[in-house]
Amino acid sequence: MPPTSASEIISALLDLTAWTVFDVDPEGRILAGNDESGSMQLVEIAPDGTRTQLTALPSRCSGRYVPGTRRVVVQHDNGGDEQMQLSLLDIEPSVPPANLPAGLPADLPTGRAARLPATLADLTPLVHDPAYKHDLADVSAESVVFLTNRRDGVDFDVVVHDLATGSETTLYDGGGYLVDAVASHDRRSVAITTLSSRPRSTQVLVAGGEIAASSATAGTTGGSGTTSQTPEPHTGPARPVAVTAADEHAHHTHVAWAAGDHALVMTSDHEREFAAVVRVRSGDGVPASTGADGTVWETLVAADDHDLEVVLSPDGSAMVVGHHQDGVTTLVVHEHDGTHRCDVTLPDVGVPTVIWAPDSSRFAVHLTASGDPGSIHLVDAATGGVSTLVDGRAQIPEGLPISLPTVHRVPTPDGEQIPCFVYRPAGTEHAGTARTGDENDHAQYSTTGNAAGTTVAGASVVLVHGGPEGEANRLFSPVIQALAGAGFTVLVPNVRGSAGYGKRWVSLDDVDKRLDSVADLAALRAWLPELGLDADRSALWGGSYGGYMVLAGTTMQPGLWAAGVDIVGMSSLVTFLENTSEYRRAAREREYGSLEHDRDFLVTASPITYLDQLRAPLFVIHGANDPRVPLSEAEQIAAALADRGIRHELRVYHDEGHGLAKRANRKDAYPAAIEFLTEILGR
Repeated sequence: MPPTSASEIISALLDLTAWTVFDVDPEGRILAGNDESGSMQLVEIAPDGTRTQLTALPSRCSGRYVPGTRRVVVQHDNGGDEQMQLSLLDIEPSVPPANLPAGLPADLPTGRAARLPATLADLTPLVHDPAYKHDLADVSAESVVFLTNRRDGVDFDVVVHDLATGSETTLYDGGGYLVDAVASHDRRSVAITTLSSRPRSTQVLVAGGEIAASSATAGTTGGSGTTSQTPEPHTGPARPVAVTAADEHAHHTHVAWAAGDHALVMTSDHEREFAAVVRVRSGDGVPASTGADGTVWETLVAADDHDLEVVLSPDGSAMVVGHHQDGVTTLVVHEHDGTHRCDVTLPDVGVPTVIWAPDSSRFAVHLTASGDPGSIHLVDAATGGVSTLVDGRAQIPEGLPISLPTVHRVPTPDGEQIPCFVYRPAGTEHAGTARTGDENDHAQYSTTGNAAGTTVAGASVVLVHGGPEGEANRLFSPVIQALAGAGFTVLVPNVRGSAGYGKRWVSLDDVDKRLDSVADLAALRAWLPELGLDADRSALWGGSYGGYMVLAGTTMQPGLWAAGVDIVGMSSLVTFLENTSEYRRAAREREYGSLEHDRDFLVTASPITYLDQLRAPLFVIHGANDPRVPLSEAEQIAAALADRGIRHELRVYHDEGHGLAKRANRKDAYPAAIEFLTEILGR
């Protein structure tokens, strides 16, 4: 029997299993993850579809295969603290000794892998120090590359760990917050992506090996990938080569080494509005576009009105290019020079993650869409042919209401247009019909209630994404579906400052423009009557930066919002920056403003400054181990609400960090928060 009450619908949605993909091995096995056990754990999918759960750890984890072995490098933390540790897991029994005692079977399994799923006791520590982060970046048969702040707790280094000897080599110790590092094919160099000093900007460096060692002399590479001059002798980490400028307002990502290691392929909005697929190398040939420093930028694939993403194949012969528009991405396979090879038609349109097989013949795709909790597909790289390994839609109970979004542009008083996805209550007119291309669809919505018979017809929830340089995508969200299932109309905007709509839009909330983004909330509220909704019965919901927006909206716009749900949000930008993890502070100051130079504005932009105006009830959720937004941010807003006698609830989860990773905690918090809103916004 299908769920009918709001509580049954919410419970059924939160019980759905989420999937992801981490790696593919040469035999076609997929290292995936799912949260069927309650948190994201490793699962191996064999070529015939057989699934084997590999881990049963206390907290969520991820991993990568060690090529040529039946071992996995497991990345895991403690209770969501994000202090990542690296361990080895043997996923097949070791070969038994030849001189087994008489009477024992010859196929007797031995070693740690005899016990699956593995617990912490079954893992072999590889890189462990719970006081610091060790973020897995790259794995080969011989070594593991990771990023760590263990030198001083703040700056990140790039370290190579030899799997045979356990010895470690530091390739980069130049400081800063590192995003990623990927080793060259010859394993002599590493391309590093680091946050630069400007908002929504990154810099790409090359360190280690001959390329970096030659930076003091020639600073260029030959076409074969070797330096044009003999490297100078050096001790310690080599001086890195800057591939892109440190002070440019540009976002470079998805960095990979081209075949021959003579160039890097990446997506970049260097000197353009939208990110394109580019190849970057030193100026040793006829350039397509040469920078002042002699760097050659070659555009391989570009679009005039939307961002592109790229995932280069392991051998550099092909690349999967994603065309990202209004919260969904379509995939196309190109040759290494940008020539079109084939299109990829997935069963649904959503947000895909691409992982190449080692031989570059195929790639796995994890796809989540508005109506799909997460499916896994295998794609033939030569033809684009798709086979489905996991159909996430199959687990949705028959009759469970699913709402699909429509796409809109919401006008603001200063002439901007806010991209916004609208999820109407399942059971109302057109709910479940994807009219995703109509940006001018302002038809009156049915407000007769939903199948659950709740009393919130005509009420709405504006759900703001985190970031702030993040983005709301059209993917499956149990929270959005649960709110719609309870009878709310859910608006999911990409307020100014959001990614996915070009360099100008993502920059419109930088530092002293922060409150322009908050003002977008008022524009969304003013637009509600266009949807046939009651503007006086609208609430805010958001996590992280979205939580800040909940608090900012309810304090700075007190007459507009009837309630709010704040999840790991910042109540004061000053105390947030003072108390966040040291390694994050500089990275966040570039977006919000610095404590040293912008303190007065940070006070002005802090919700806690306007507590005397707050009158909306708040439901506050926080993880005790949050390294990003400290628990104190929730505690101080709850204390202030208590002092003023404003209805509120604070739920703290002592085994969580920045958000709720465990199903048990989600099933405790989210239904309670939805019931909180139902009581306040119901007729």
